[in-house]
Amino acid sequence: MLRYPIKLEKDTNDTFLVTFPDVPEAVTFGDTRDDALVNAIDALESMIMAKMDDKEVIPMPSDVSGNDYITLSALSTAKIFIYNAMIENKINRWEFAKRIGCHPPQIERLLDLNHASRLDQIEKALNVLGLRLVMEFRKAA
Repeated sequence: MLRYPIKLEKDTNDTFLVTFPDVPEAVTFGDTRDDALVNAIDALESMIMAKMDDKEVIPMPSDVSGNDYITLSALSTAKIFIYNAMIENKINRWEFAKRIGCHPPQIERLLDLNHASRLDQIEKALNVLGLRLVMEFRKAA
């Protein structure tokens, strides 16, 4: 899963401000540290979807060592990799739909970070792009 470093700091009005070094356009806040961290995921995913609408490559996160960070879900992570591979290979959504054997609106849903796509759809999309899904399970810390 993608882990994006964040800068979390107390703002001048006693809220917590969250910014992202890798996605500087994404900014949010919260009344508490926990609220700010919850809002951070929404802010980052919203900016990622805006970048997708603008057909921009989604930046990968830099090293999180020693930093606060947020972790995107496995589903959002897979969708970002699919989208970036489409951009890298210069495949538009219509062509991708044709290669997968589905209708273009299904590609819109497949790339929508707010849509709960099925795992088999994600795997099929990755395979068409020459990628594969690798999973690892660990005990929660």
